[in-house]
Amino acid sequence: MRYTNLGRTGLKISAIALGCGNFGGMGSMPALFGKVTTREEAFAIMDKAWLLGINYFDTANSYGGGLSESFIGEWLKQKGTSVRDQLILSTKVYSPVGDGPNDQGLSRQHILRQIDVSLRRLGVDYLDLYITHAPDPSTPLEETLHALDDLIHQGKVRYIGSANIPAWLLTKALWISDRFHLHRFEWVQNFYSLLDQTDDREMFPLCQDQHLGYTAFSPLAGGWLTGKYRAGEPFPVGSRMDLRPDYRTLASEKTYPALEALHRYATERGVDMASLALAWVMSHPVVTAPLIGPRRPEHLDIVNSALEITLDEDERATIADFFKSGN
Repeated sequence: MRYTNLGRTGLKISAIALGCGNFGGMGSMPALFGKVTTREEAFAIMDKAWLLGINYFDTANSYGGGLSESFIGEWLKQKGTSVRDQLILSTKVYSPVGDGPNDQGLSRQHILRQIDVSLRRLGVDYLDLYITHAPDPSTPLEETLHALDDLIHQGKVRYIGSANIPAWLLTKALWISDRFHLHRFEWVQNFYSLLDQTDDREMFPLCQDQHLGYTAFSPLAGGWLTGKYRAGEPFPVGSRMDLRPDYRTLASEKTYPALEALHRYATERGVDMASLALAWVMSHPVVTAPLIGPRRPEHLDIVNSALEITLDEDERATIADFFKSGN
């Protein structure tokens, strides 16, 4: 495993991070709470990730209706302080966690309430990383940033970041932090894969200019880049496309030809599609680490193979063009 600094901070995280969004459910979807990855499976996944050298585990207060945080907390309790002292742990706040009008968002009230809930579930005194899960247009950005700054001063959080955020809003957040002398967002966690290269245009130049870290979630695009979905065939029962129809929007008339081109390129190199797609994300100079969200321990087998793949700029461009042109 390789380790690198998260943005301009001195914090070192593994080149691949573990996304725990499938623990006890699949993300924040209430219909799937209590399904997908069980406690025992989650423990096996975390055990394998730790053995592989992955030192960054990422979750959210809404994943699995809170089960994801609880499973991690139970695992940490079993492992003891030696593992906790080395683990970089992050969770998120924003998504609904109840039916009340203040049970979601990035208000001061919601943030200060949810940090304590997350700490209790995780069984820890502080979070290494705390992330706003999405922008909240109903709350002034200043209010959110002041609340997050207070958490750092209270010792409950070490660093803050933002997910699912556009470059213009992140720029505004950085300006507010600078103006009011607040701790700033030190990294971004956005969707980035061969099937969605949007952040190449504005976010990556911003990250480079402001020395921000970047963690890419869903680098395999919900399984599209593993080769499991084929033109004219139904989605496998129990797959992400079967359970999460929202991910089907990634498909277009150009998707399947691009996937075929990626498969041919991977075969020529003697590697599998998933490892190559993951290596492509990792090879971007601005990306600190991709997060992979396995549903079973064997899904982590691509970690070492992806780490062994080296891509130069020309190779990156060739692979990217498959999905830009559809050829």
